[in-house]
Amino acid sequence: MSEIFEWSDDYSVGVQEIDEQHKELVGLLNDLHTAIHEHHGTQASRRILDELAEYTRTHFMVEESLMRISNYPEFEAHKHSHEELIAQVQGLQEKLDSGQAAITFELLHFLKVWLTRHINEADKRFGSYLTQHGGAAEWSPEVKQSMTRKKWWWKFW
Repeated sequence: MSEIFEWSDDYSVGVQEIDEQHKELVGLLNDLHTAIHEHHGTQASRRILDELAEYTRTHFMVEESLMRISNYPEFEAHKHSHEELIAQVQGLQEKLDSGQAAITFELLHFLKVWLTRHINEADKRFGSYLTQHGGAAEWSPEVKQSMTRKKWWWKFW
């Protein structure tokens, strides 16, 4: 079965920390696609959706911290787009809990389109700004070695 979202370097924002987190988001989106496509059941799909929502919140906190530290001029607008997605996902989770909604391919399409647009527009602008203002594009060899060794930790960061 094909993935709903295949990562390529075209999606890179030029900051390894952000790119690695985006890859994790893409992986979770693909896991949700597999669960729906292979009829793993509502409970399995919901667990993955909840994991995706939680990881997204964590990712947004990391991005927003980097934006504050670097005095990113588009911080407020970028943060607002994050808040809008979180509110939409929370609303969906409430509808799922009350039986008013189901996890569908339309939801997957919405999340994929949102993530693709957000990466290609807002996140790439921030990545460019960050590297032009002294942010490291790649991890140091020591950080890379540590992150590779502790992949379990990275998934939760």
